[in-house]
Amino acid sequence: MLSLTELKLGTLIKINSEPYVIIRSDHHKMGRGGAVLKTKLKNLITGNVLEKTFQGNDKAEEAATEEKTANYLYKDQNEAHFMDNANFEQFSLPLEQLGDAVKFIKDGSDVKILYFEDKPVSVKLPPKVTLEVTSAPPGVKGNTVSNVTKLATLETGAEIPVPMFVNEGDEIRVNTETGEYAERA
Repeated sequence: MLSLTELKLGTLIKINSEPYVIIRSDHHKMGRGGAVLKTKLKNLITGNVLEKTFQGNDKAEEAATEEKTANYLYKDQNEAHFMDNANFEQFSLPLEQLGDAVKFIKDGSDVKILYFEDKPVSVKLPPKVTLEVTSAPPGVKGNTVSNVTKLATLETGAEIPVPMFVNEGDEIRVNTETGEYAERA
């Protein structure tokens, strides 16, 4: 069982026999009152988001998940398809279950898959991934005084705002948690 202080961003917990990941947590301590932890949780199976408040001595059960490496093959209209690197079996996960994570996975790359009760439920990405910019409009001279950005398309098809100095063909690092430009590669 996890105590109030162990519930942090990215922690996997079990509620009503389903795995949830903490996507936001705000810890409040008021005067004489006890500590309160307001969390936003995402269900790894359905993708639903719920808000839950933990108080004082509340405990949460840790979700027993297992990580396996799989190769990302491709995505279609509704699903992303993977191949288990250990036994070469193919499986798929619904796109709504993966959320924005699928925008930052290159075809043919290895990713960590989270398994809950021997079923694949989610993808675990590294904090930053390196992707190539496939199209970006040229920067206009004189627009460099402040933090001006432009919309660039990455090799995975994702579109993110990048600084004006990023050009087509550049490799950049993207923060997978926020979906924002992090730095040049």
